[in-house]
Amino acid sequence: MSAAVPHDKTEIYRHAALVRVTHWITVFCFFALLISGAEIVISHPRFYWGEIGNVNTRPLFTIPIPASRGTVPTGYGFVMPDQNGWSRYLHFQTAWALVLTGLIYLVAGMWTGHIRKNLVPEPGDRMWRVYWGRIAQYLRRAPPDAAEAHSYNVLQRTAYLMVIFVLFPLVIWTGLALSPAFDSAVPAAVNLLGGRQSARTLHFFVSGVLLLFLLVHITMVALSGFRSRMRAMISGRVPAPEEHP
Repeated sequence: MSAAVPHDKTEIYRHAALVRVTHWITVFCFFALLISGAEIVISHPRFYWGEIGNVNTRPLFTIPIPASRGTVPTGYGFVMPDQNGWSRYLHFQTAWALVLTGLIYLVAGMWTGHIRKNLVPEPGDRMWRVYWGRIAQYLRRAPPDAAEAHSYNVLQRTAYLMVIFVLFPLVIWTGLALSPAFDSAVPAAVNLLGGRQSARTLHFFVSGVLLLFLLVHITMVALSGFRSRMRAMISGRVPAPEEHP
């Protein structure tokens, strides 16, 4: 799906249309989920472990911000504006849009071999010295290798696989576990997480890891050449590597 396909003498394809479309839908959905999720947290910035958690329960930890509900004890003498209605609606709707987009990407990626060819690290790269070498290259702010114009490096491949097959499933699972309907239909899936309040706490931390990934991803894009990377993800094309005689 993102193999280098000749376009003309000066450009090559970097990303197929489906990769680009699902990427940008995911970006918009993630920011909508981030904003709405923050509003939901503000309504009750206390986190618990187990099945039950309320203002009369000792929290596992508390985010030191005022709540948008006066009944939530936060130690502040005022409450934030209550935006809980639209934020929950947007969060729910956007989550399903993201799940559908992810399923389309995953099925297409399996069908076309994109995941196997472009995301799974090559056998020769599955060694710690290769990972450390690439990290050292980032720390030195060395320019990206010529091969990265049409292929992901081993750190990128590993990070994307972790997001696709570990973090996204976890954030979906913990999010579904917050639903009373899901809890009633599949109680074992909620019990495995330790209860609905445990699921909420885990959902918060997994979302934080995804946010950290996004920040690192944006930083790496900027260091590797922001204009060329953005052009590749918008048009699908990048300048072809120069041929040396």
